[in-house]
Amino acid sequence: MKPFLADPFDSDSLHEECGVFGVIGVADAASFVALGLHALQHRGQEAGGIYAHDPEQGFNGAHRFGYVRDNFTKAEVISTLPGPLAIGHVRYSTAGTKANTAIRDVQPFFGEFAMGGCAIAHNGNITNATALRRELIERGSIFQSSSDSECIIHLMARSIQRNLAERLKDALRRVEGAFSVIAMTRTKLIGVRDPLGVRPLVLGRVGDDGYALASETCALDIIGAEFVREIEPGEMVVISPGKVESSRPFAPAGSRFCIFEHVYFSRPDSIIGGRSVYETRRQIGVELAREAPIEADLVCAVPDSGTPAAIGYAQESGIPFGMGIIRNQYMGRTFIEPTDQIRNMGVRLKLNVNRALIQGKRVVLVDDSVVRGTTSRKIKDMILDAGAAEVHFRIASPPTAWPCFYGVDTPDRGKLLAAQMTPAEMRDWIGVDSLAFVSLDGLYRAAGEAGGRKNDCPQYCDACFSGDYPVAPSDQIERGFQMLEGSETAHAAE
Repeated sequence: MKPFLADPFDSDSLHEECGVFGVIGVADAASFVALGLHALQHRGQEAGGIYAHDPEQGFNGAHRFGYVRDNFTKAEVISTLPGPLAIGHVRYSTAGTKANTAIRDVQPFFGEFAMGGCAIAHNGNITNATALRRELIERGSIFQSSSDSECIIHLMARSIQRNLAERLKDALRRVEGAFSVIAMTRTKLIGVRDPLGVRPLVLGRVGDDGYALASETCALDIIGAEFVREIEPGEMVVISPGKVESSRPFAPAGSRFCIFEHVYFSRPDSIIGGRSVYETRRQIGVELAREAPIEADLVCAVPDSGTPAAIGYAQESGIPFGMGIIRNQYMGRTFIEPTDQIRNMGVRLKLNVNRALIQGKRVVLVDDSVVRGTTSRKIKDMILDAGAAEVHFRIASPPTAWPCFYGVDTPDRGKLLAAQMTPAEMRDWIGVDSLAFVSLDGLYRAAGEAGGRKNDCPQYCDACFSGDYPVAPSDQIERGFQMLEGSETAHAAE
């Protein structure tokens, strides 16, 4: 099978790498997982997989390239995944070779142990995976994929603990970086977050005795599950029908949840830390309007992720909000094989300017981020071609100047525009009348931290903006990555 094509017109965005979902204590659990993964499709659109367990038929799995709707809504697939317990995963590539993704890299991964089988699905990135993989191979492990997540299975195999939950604890104590892991044995559903809680994981109740684990609350909504709580940083839950057991396998550490989940990754209808993602994004727009006011006639969003912030900017500034850019909702990621001519059309295949609204106006464009800046330039050109008098960019995140090593597909630092230019230089390079980013303190205030960022002990992981990495990226340092001089993690790494 030919690998599913990444969107050739979406190379200037940051991508979350994975979504995970699991359910126990329901009939036809795989169908519930398929629905949950559909709700999490925004977290990974390259491929997906489901593993299920049935007391009579044992473990069964299916892995496919492409959308959940195209693969796991078919009766001939779901019928091969019977049982009351299942987990699933949607992905982009992180560790491993993105251009040559193979079906063997698609999670969940499965291992057969002396005490039974276990499937795991991992959201995040293991920052010491290269060293672990080298050690495991030298000791005889035979890897089947290029994924960093497979290290967890091999570490479990080498544990001497007597049950699979304890073996998973052993394995994850060796792992550095970010992980929210969902695992399943023959009778248990297990969820674990790393000690800093960088990646999300929530618990829901399904019916009388069923439970679900998911990356976001929106995936609980689609199956009619009741949100119970977030799995806490450093917590493991072992779930059987009607019962949840909690433990703390790791040394205590302060929470450093990924702040970019608030900005972009999570769906706006999800709840994070008791707070609506939509409301946080709207409040980012309010902060932007206070920090970077401008005289203009119209506020427009770069859809869809910029919309809540644009609404907030318009409300705070008093400038009317309008749908100046319309997104083509029906352009699938596979679309057509992109010839040079098609590729040069770029964002015009996805976005179109509402010319009648834009013409003659001073326009404030609100977007979630600037990565390479190439898409920003193309959108600016489209707005000017439609007759706008002025174009002002307002960005609902601080400048993205550092790569993420915790599960986000960020380019090398040399390809990040904010790592090479000042905001004034970026403004001139993009070719807009003005450019402003929300401040880091403003972003924290929008996320509910009234006092802004606590620089001595940040409340979130904001390494992509600040260069302050809460976990030293060991593999990257080994390859020569230079951390921000003077940062606490850099000193620890030395």
